[in-house]
Amino acid sequence: MFFLDASHFVLAIFVGYLWSFSRIFVKSPSGRQRYSVLGALNAITHELVTVTTDAYINAKSIIEMLDKLVAKYGSQPITVVLDNAHYQRCKPVMDHAIEKGVELLFLPPHSPNLNLIERLWKYVKNECLYSKYYDQVSSFKNAINGCLTNIESKSEIKSLMTLKFQVLKNAS
Repeated sequence: MFFLDASHFVLAIFVGYLWSFSRIFVKSPSGRQRYSVLGALNAITHELVTVTTDAYINAKSIIEMLDKLVAKYGSQPITVVLDNAHYQRCKPVMDHAIEKGVELLFLPPHSPNLNLIERLWKYVKNECLYSKYYDQVSSFKNAINGCLTNIESKSEIKSLMTLKFQVLKNAS
């Protein structure tokens, strides 16, 4: 079972915590360079499979990810948990998943807390973006890729990526 979602990292200023009596100027890169990462996180082993681009994530990216998963785990049944983004629910993606024998499991609308990979994106943003300055796009991308490399062996991730979700009872 894989939890799939995209994160769109932007080369901009993300101030972590700042409190001061006087004005402080913080270095900031100019422009808004985007680095999009489509990730599929194995729910048990925490292995991460990625597709990256400087453009937007679209149906082609999802199809490329499904092909990567089938190439790597083709002999095993594959279930992919996704949110309800339009490019994930479109006909080409649905047809490709059926053709490859991949089960797509869509989460209820407005429930990112049920997608395990959202925790990973928050971790990466905290490690690579908040209170960090990158003078070049390449160093920005390298920092993100470095953080995502061998994610399954990092001790901080083990406690973050548990399959325990808070269940709220209906209030009515």
